[in-house]
Amino acid sequence: MAATYITMAELRTILGIGTLYSDSVVEEVAQAAENTVKAFLWFNTVPIGGTALKNNVAIISTPIPHGLTAGQSVTISNAGGTFAGTYTITGTTPYAFTYAKTAANQENHLVRPYGKVTAPYHGVDYATEPAVREATATIAVTIWQSRQAPGSSVATIDGYIASPYTLGNTLIAKVRGILAPYLAPSGMAG
Repeated sequence: MAATYITMAELRTILGIGTLYSDSVVEEVAQAAENTVKAFLWFNTVPIGGTALKNNVAIISTPIPHGLTAGQSVTISNAGGTFAGTYTITGTTPYAFTYAKTAANQENHLVRPYGKVTAPYHGVDYATEPAVREATATIAVTIWQSRQAPGSSVATIDGYIASPYTLGNTLIAKVRGILAPYLAPSGMAG
């Protein structure tokens, strides 16, 4: 799927690289930037901590109360191939929900790292939000520059200091201020 928070064409223009690099390389950087930003934005998602399948009923366990309701359509991802897809919830408890799934029985399995259940989202279209697009462009340029000059340096008053942490845990800190109105509370912890 093509990146939408910053398109390949937009990234080519920002970087001034024309057609020097292949579409797949530029798209990979644009998608990586979008995925990085998306991880911090607020969507209607809940982590999946465990799965089971008994008598054609899938049971999805969540480590937090999920707030989902029977009849709601959800998309399951990163919880194993058997469970991947879009389904209609048939039953709920605060920490689990069920849906119909025809497959062989499976005992309870922990999902590590957590999988994800995504319910319909009726909020901001982040792909059209200028602040989100600018933040994604900044992250994309940083990824691109790191890719072109690994171990890049930072200019200081005393000269240059190697900065191997360009893509480290402070990457999102560059854009956290501009993204503040859109950040998920879970993305702000730590």
